[in-house]
Amino acid sequence: MLIILPTVLYGGVSLLRLLTDPGSGYAENPLRQDLFRAGHAHAGVLLVLSLITLRYVDETSLSDGWKQFVRSSIPTSAIFLPAAFFFSVLSPDAAKPNAFIYLAYVGAVLLGAGLVTLGIGLLKGKNDA
Repeated sequence: MLIILPTVLYGGVSLLRLLTDPGSGYAENPLRQDLFRAGHAHAGVLLVLSLITLRYVDETSLSDGWKQFVRSSIPTSAIFLPAAFFFSVLSPDAAKPNAFIYLAYVGAVLLGAGLVTLGIGLLKGKNDA
């Protein structure tokens, strides 16, 4: 988690640099603007979600292996989803996302699996194990 936060901060600074540099080509490519914005937003929101969900993992009746899965899958999705958005349009003249966009599916599956697993563990309760 402590590694992800500086990357979100770096992404924000990079976006600011692209916005203020007329030669960056950022303003001329709406697709790139949208996906960079989506990547930065997903990174921040998923980082906050990760911090919130980590607080609840030990309140579940999940086994140690499943707890570790939840602890790693949700923060990992905070890496894969934004990476898909950023890396899929690195070229300033990108007209469509490249194959890196498929990382978004990997991140979405990790996020969904982690949240469902956490939800099941919370519904079962700590004493029902």
